[in-house]
Amino acid sequence: MTVRQVLSNKGTQVVTIAPQETLSQAAALLAGKRIGAIVVSDDGRAVAGILSERDIIRALSQDGAAALDAPVSKFMTRDVVTCGINADADHLMRLMTDGKFRHVPVVEDGALAGIISIGDVVNRRLADIEAEQQALKDYIAAG
Repeated sequence: MTVRQVLSNKGTQVVTIAPQETLSQAAALLAGKRIGAIVVSDDGRAVAGILSERDIIRALSQDGAAALDAPVSKFMTRDVVTCGINADADHLMRLMTDGKFRHVPVVEDGALAGIISIGDVVNRRLADIEAEQQALKDYIAAG
């Protein structure tokens, strides 16, 4: 299973926010879109960072309510793990589990091409298992 296969079901739309926007704006965007992380980008193509719900909790714990008025760039993760469209999704799932993060931006030819969450990979894996199970049942019934 590749990232391309996961994105073919999920889609390639990525929600981004500029680094100078406030943490409050990022939180509202996450809540409004019902997502757990947002890619930080000046132009919607290059990945400058990523901001997750966990990052917001850490910011609030560190700076209190004042963090909400600070720029996203202050709290975002700068060293973002990314992957290519042909990356192995099972390997990516292990990488996310070991690194304790749940979202990986997909970059193709230097541009943002999607985002994969651990839930996307698990859902795709479950669909594959169900399809294999059905194929086995059909094979046994035909035999």
